[in-house]
Amino acid sequence: MSCLLLPNSWSTTIHASKERRVIEPRKKQQDAGSTRDRILITNSEIAQPDSIPPLVSALKTCAHQNAATFHFPGHNRGRAAPSSLVHLIGLKPFIHDLPELPELDDLFSPEGPILEAQKLAAKLFGSSETWFLVGGTTCGIQAAILATCSPGDYLILPRNSHISAISAIVLSGVIPKYIIPDYDCLWDITAGVTLSQIEKAIEELHMEGQKVGAVFITSPTYHGICSNLTDISKLCHSYEIPVIVDEAHGAHFGFHPQLPSSALQQGADLAVQSTHKVLCSLTQSSMLHMSGNIVDRERICRCLQTLQSTSPSYLLLASLDAARAQLSEKPDSIFNNALDLAIETKNLIGNIPGISMLGTPRFSNFPVIDPLRLTFGFWRLGLSGFEADETLYSNQGVISELVGTRSITFAINLGTCRDHIQRLACGIKNLSEASLLSFEKIKGQIEDHCGSAPFTDITMCLNPREAFFARKRKVSIGESLGKICGELICPYPPGIPVMIPGETITKKALEYLVLVKNKGATISGASDPLLNSIVICDV
Repeated sequence: MSCLLLPNSWSTTIHASKERRVIEPRKKQQDAGSTRDRILITNSEIAQPDSIPPLVSALKTCAHQNAATFHFPGHNRGRAAPSSLVHLIGLKPFIHDLPELPELDDLFSPEGPILEAQKLAAKLFGSSETWFLVGGTTCGIQAAILATCSPGDYLILPRNSHISAISAIVLSGVIPKYIIPDYDCLWDITAGVTLSQIEKAIEELHMEGQKVGAVFITSPTYHGICSNLTDISKLCHSYEIPVIVDEAHGAHFGFHPQLPSSALQQGADLAVQSTHKVLCSLTQSSMLHMSGNIVDRERICRCLQTLQSTSPSYLLLASLDAARAQLSEKPDSIFNNALDLAIETKNLIGNIPGISMLGTPRFSNFPVIDPLRLTFGFWRLGLSGFEADETLYSNQGVISELVGTRSITFAINLGTCRDHIQRLACGIKNLSEASLLSFEKIKGQIEDHCGSAPFTDITMCLNPREAFFARKRKVSIGESLGKICGELICPYPPGIPVMIPGETITKKALEYLVLVKNKGATISGASDPLLNSIVICDV
């Protein structure tokens, strides 16, 4: 039996965790960063939790060990932290930036605080099992598709799906069966998909003798538009097809009568949520929820282990646990203030001359829109969304969530305050008053804009995986028309591809990309961001 000699000033409280011993000093050690780490928000402004969440507690205990550390990361609990970043955020993030110590549990084989935290999250969100993600919702979507589809299977999905779904198609070798979503040309916004569209896609593939691995739905969309997942789930389950929902923007759903029901409440099998968006975890942290017994949980675990980092950030993991705890303290009322502020914002801005407000009448097939996602149009002022956004930022310091060719989307969340609402309303009111164009003069421009979505006439010559590995070459934009696209090109945000590898390059798609680029959008994925040239498949 080995002996452990302890200094007299230490207590002999020892915690066993996977045969690892943690020795706690009797007296609280002074925080190594107490003189350098300053918090701008006072303690009185932060609600103190009744109990510390399990993963947060484990991280706190480990960080306050009086240990001789010979492990990664190299900053060694802040002792060698870069001074420039310390001056920005202080030492505490470094002190708590710990590696996969036994006391902190193993993300891929949890038995301790991670398992407990995930079980608490599952209970809160109504899932049979929940996994914490440190690779964002992108990682969860990829895992969900890989876990439900095999190479050669078909995946039914809307053409306005996030780029992560396309990358999952490349990784998995599944074949996409695209559904063209509803499109409103006045707003230049795509909506969700309908039950009849899903039913038609399933029947077409069954008639061809093809296997459908899964149906993938984005609900809500970036603009908050929700699909009827209840009916879609019932239909898919009648065919024993799992339903995957990209619920990145809906982690708050189901926690207030004024909010839409969550994907799991509507029968989805897998839902991936960006906990860092409307909820309050750190950026890049998300959750994957499972319900029912159609999906193989072991396959989910294997896919997550394949896709996620083997060195997960415990700051991100702990932030998921903390966000869950914050929501569980008062789940029925936590969004009361945010919803009140959203209504106040609509009342302040909705009647400003020349401003349009996105509502359910624009999308009759989709009667539910997230009340915390507000989209205002500026075309009646003769302004694009990009122009209006630049003015709001320059004059009022307003930073929006999503900018489009015709509109701007603003996200109301738990941290939104009335002062910011008033600055937004004041800025938009000033925009309206400063407009030099009369409403009558620009009516023709409104009609002229109407067309169709840039991806309504797609032709897939190669599936995305074939195109990804095909030999490629770069040609001028003029030469690219009619060729097979070799790169994934999308305006960002929102990250919805206009061109996907394997599709025929159309005049409509090229014109749309040039249009949004000229209006101020950032073009993501293109080897030439100026769009003077495009990569094509040389087949």
